[in-house]
Amino acid sequence: MSTITELLHAIPADPHTGAIAVPIYQTSTFVQDAPGVNKGYDYARSNNPTRATLEQLVAGLEKGAAAYAFSSGLAAIDAVVKLLQAGDEIIAVDDIYGGAFRLFDKVYKKFGVTVHYVDTTDAGNVAAAFTPNTKLVWLETPTNPTLKISDIHAIAKLAKAHGALLCVDNTFASPVLQQPLTLGADLVVHSATKYLGGHSDIIAGIVVAKDKAIGDEIKFYQNATGAILGPFDSFLLIRGLETLHLRVRQHSQNAQAVAEFLQQHPLVDKVFYPGLPSHPHHALAKRQAKGFGGVVSFTLKTDTVDAATTLVCSTQYFKLAESLGGVKSLLCHPASMTHKSIPDAIRLANGVANSLVRLSVGLEETEDLIADLQQALEKVAVKRPQLSEQEPLEPALAL
Repeated sequence: MSTITELLHAIPADPHTGAIAVPIYQTSTFVQDAPGVNKGYDYARSNNPTRATLEQLVAGLEKGAAAYAFSSGLAAIDAVVKLLQAGDEIIAVDDIYGGAFRLFDKVYKKFGVTVHYVDTTDAGNVAAAFTPNTKLVWLETPTNPTLKISDIHAIAKLAKAHGALLCVDNTFASPVLQQPLTLGADLVVHSATKYLGGHSDIIAGIVVAKDKAIGDEIKFYQNATGAILGPFDSFLLIRGLETLHLRVRQHSQNAQAVAEFLQQHPLVDKVFYPGLPSHPHHALAKRQAKGFGGVVSFTLKTDTVDAATTLVCSTQYFKLAESLGGVKSLLCHPASMTHKSIPDAIRLANGVANSLVRLSVGLEETEDLIADLQQALEKVAVKRPQLSEQEPLEPALAL
């Protein structure tokens, strides 16, 4: 049985009515037969039938023992960090999502959790960063927004040898393309807002655990802190999963074509997309994943904020917005949007240039998307002689 067939038929018909869609159990509490005697549910923060179905489905997709749904991707990340205690250390990918950096630097740092940022594309850098206090390795692969690829299997072996957990943010790839738990990771997180939901209509996060014992700890923190996903959003996320394989396939096909177009454009400096043979980690991406995803980033030869702003404000089908992974194409300027919480010196050192633009390539016709980028680049060309260097952006909170 294929994965997509298995997924679709893992979504149960309602045993009470035969409904083909999972019911939305919009209730806060459940009637008990006697004190402590119930039908598996007592209070909706602790568990809910709609959410439970979603969690079972995602656990199956990621080949994990258990999954838990949270109110946002950052709430999911927060639950994983709660496995640590004061004095513990994290080795984290240097090209990290701005929200994760903010959580590590502004919240957990003051509680005594230290984070060491390294270029994880070289497993040797990870090996050199371990200390006796290292308890967690944090990977994004592909990274956001420069789409670096790290060797999950090699880093998993290092983590295991040092008694540390490996958590992989699998948001960009989705379980359709990459399953980190099968490569040795202990935990997977998703901003389910993105590809798992797929329609830009929910905020959600997922943690998947390889082993039941770790899953039980995540479940404890989900219940104890209450950052749960509600039943209606759980329903929407289940509906998104039903078309995940088809959407990711088309996202990837469109992104490949867009990346190839950008690579030959005279105003474009660098294109970041693992599906291009010129990508430094193309062979690794091809080996550990089944495809290259729907996100493409690129820089302009005129590397200024003004140049990027002209481009992102000139497209028609690519809408300027935070987030990614929806059916409609989006674009953003990370330096002033998603990565604004990262200090300029760190941002620039990690390759997030002033002119870098991130595309979330949607499901529109490929030729329409390429034509849209072509006309926007033409507007950059017209304005190019007047562009000048801009002062570094001031750090602020990313959305």
